[in-house]
Amino acid sequence: MEIRMYLIQLLQQTLVSTIDLRSQVKQAGWNVKGREVSQLHILFGIIVTELDTYADLLAERIAVLGGVVQGTVRVAALQSALLEYPEDLVAGVAHVRALAARVAPYATALRADITHAADVEDAVTAALYTDIAYGVEKRLWSLDAYLSG
Repeated sequence: MEIRMYLIQLLQQTLVSTIDLRSQVKQAGWNVKGREVSQLHILFGIIVTELDTYADLLAERIAVLGGVVQGTVRVAALQSALLEYPEDLVAGVAHVRALAARVAPYATALRADITHAADVEDAVTAALYTDIAYGVEKRLWSLDAYLSG
């Protein structure tokens, strides 16, 4: 039971950060301006869709483990580990830079969570974190590639 509670708390922290990150990507999409707005809207839309999927998977795992999912925006705002999104960004490159600065620590936390789940011998949760980390790292690569180009 103690391990289950630990995993529920771990998953819950990831869930609220996922919800927060999703809202920050939406914020970027709503406010981005410039000649590459169409390209960035597509990229941001893909990221939002993936984060929605990850949030659902995390919530389902919490429920399977017997936890109560805490997934409201208010809970996410209070408990997210991510930095607040800047309010004054307009240029595409500024939004991409801000998102990369939030996706990178999120990806780092996911890699740590793989280890935490493996340490308590929960292969299912570790596999879930591995799958999410793989997708997030691909998107971080996309953001970094945009900034490098």
